Amino acid sequence: MSQLGDVGQEKAGFSRREFDVRLANTRVRMQDAGLDALLVTDPANLYYLTGYNAWSFYMPQFLYVPAEGDLLLVMRAMDAHGTHHTTWLPSEQVAGYPESLVHRAEVHPMDWAATELRERGQADRRMVVGYEAEAHFFSVRSFLTLQRRLPEWDLVDSRELVNWVRLVKSEAELSLMRAAAAVSSHAMAVGIEALRGGRRQSDVAAEIQAAQAAGIGDAEGDYPSIVPMMLAGEGADTPHLTWSSAQIVAGEAVSLELAGAHRRYHAPLARTVSLGQPSAELQRVAATTLDGFEAALDLLRPGQTPDAAVAAWDAVLAKQGLSKASRLGYSIGIGYPPDWGEHTVSIRSGEETVLAPNMTFHLIAGMWMTGFGFEVSESIRITEAGVEVLTSAPRELIVKGDA
Repeated sequence: MSQLGDVGQEKAGFSRREFDVRLANTRVRMQDAGLDALLVTDPANLYYLTGYNAWSFYMPQFLYVPAEGDLLLVMRAMDAHGTHHTTWLPSEQVAGYPESLVHRAEVHPMDWAATELRERGQADRRMVVGYEAEAHFFSVRSFLTLQRRLPEWDLVDSRELVNWVRLVKSEAELSLMRAAAAVSSHAMAVGIEALRGGRRQSDVAAEIQAAQAAGIGDAEGDYPSIVPMMLAGEGADTPHLTWSSAQIVAGEAVSLELAGAHRRYHAPLARTVSLGQPSAELQRVAATTLDGFEAALDLLRPGQTPDAAVAAWDAVLAKQGLSKASRLGYSIGIGYPPDWGEHTVSIRSGEETVLAPNMTFHLIAGMWMTGFGFEVSESIRITEAGVEVLTSAPRELIVKGDA
């Protein structure tokens, strides 16, 4: 390995052995899927396999993973120049396309990439090559250009192949997940403290974001994949809203959903705060949701699918005439904008994946009613016997004075 690769290995925070295991596991899945090679474009998967970490994913880039032989990281030349800061890859396995190809109508960076791959002997025979069809940053034009320029390739959907490799976390990854959870727990405490009637939502968001960036103790913060979500008043009946410059109204309830990030690993957390005495209906929905959440948490076990946990959750809600159409959770780990989910396992009825130790999930009970809502969530790890809750905040409808 080159000296640059050694530096990148150290800064990535994982041993070279861990990266070797990740690549080996990926290649086993590739073989099972009948793939001769794989194009990795999801920045979370690039990070997982190489340690590469920069805000370059808005431009065409990919990691070429052959069934055997050297990897090749292709990206904009100005970004390729700095890959040694984070990745273990030696310089000869990084190729940068020229600036003259950026945002041109008549030519595309993938034209250059196709030529580079052909010159490296990766298009001298018929090949089945997987691509990440659900990756946010693999454009239609990128796909069509590669399809046109490399007719020897049979391009097939890899169906989140690397994402599934990521599902079970190593001990090193779990350490980063716990640090991310410490950041999110701290940011949530800051957000709850900052909520007061008459304050602008944007000012509360600013305090939360400062806490996310600063981190706490030895757990330094990182930028999260999603901005803090703030559902205030009647807006609490709709998920995924963000803040505005509007004032927070005393007497209303506000739901906060955020994530702490640490070295790209994420631990989401959600809570609802009532600024004054909550309505009887909010109290009823909150109490039912919390009971259902605890029932589900108690039944998440290795060797089981999520069905029993979801059934317990549904049963608690049904007794109060309530239901939740959306899923109860999803796998988490590495995250880049615009999402912190892994796009693999969901906690919902009919999920066929058997839970295993060291899978990590965002278990989120969001009840979005009419004119109000209630959210509670935790980041969790499946253990040998049950669940480790990674995040920490009062698991209740939090009531503050209306002043």
